[in-house]
Order: sequence, then structure tokens, then C-alpha cells
Amino acid sequence: MCQHRYISNAEVCCSPVTERPMSAGEAETAARMFKALGDPVRLRLFSAVASHEGGEACVCDISDVGVSQPTVSHHLKKLKEAGLLTSERRGTWVYYRVEPAVLAAMGRLLVGSSAAALT
Repeated sequence: MCQHRYISNAEVCCSPVTERPMSAGEAETAARMFKALGDPVRLRLFSAVASHEGGEACVCDISDVGVSQPTVSHHLKKLKEAGLLTSERRGTWVYYRVEPAVLAAMGRLLVGSSAAALT
């Protein structure tokens, strides 16, 4: 998935659920993202990448999630397919990152304008 499409996916699901009903396309995109995060291993991998210093993590730094390396690769692929991660190969290692637009879009989707009420 190219980066342009990736950012577009994040923007598709930006409207808060409290603002208006979701369109079919928005619901599909959001469901794909949340389905990918519905697996505990994927959620741990996503969190490891998102919280890693510098905003990106080498696969060698995030593989310790209690499953085999091929399984880690499978889960990272699913997170990429859902538009949650991007990756870049550098030599023999692959580095993953969560685009800030994805985190912002997910936050707006769930919290939306009620975020101001929480602060």
C-alpha cells in the first residue's frame, strides 16, 4: 500500500461517531482498522511501534511478543494491510512506523468533539 493511499485511509474515518452516521466506506475503513487491532498480538505490536523512540521500530526490536517470527511477520502484514503501519526495508531489517494521521484519525473517530469535555 503506498503512503498516499495510507494517509487517505486515515482521513476517510476521521469524522467522530457522535457527529453524524458513518457512510458505508467510512465504516468499512474503520472496521478494517479495529478488526486488525482486535487481536492481542497485533495490538501489542502496534503499541510497540507507536511507543518506540523516534516513532519507528525495527522488527528486531518488537518481535518479543510470545509468538514465532513467522507469526510476527503475519501480524505485521495484517496491520499494514489495514492501513495502520507503514514499513521501510533498510538492509536486512524492516522498520515500521505508525503515521501520526492514523492515531489522530482513530482518536477523532472515537472521542471526537467530546475530547474537549474530558480535559
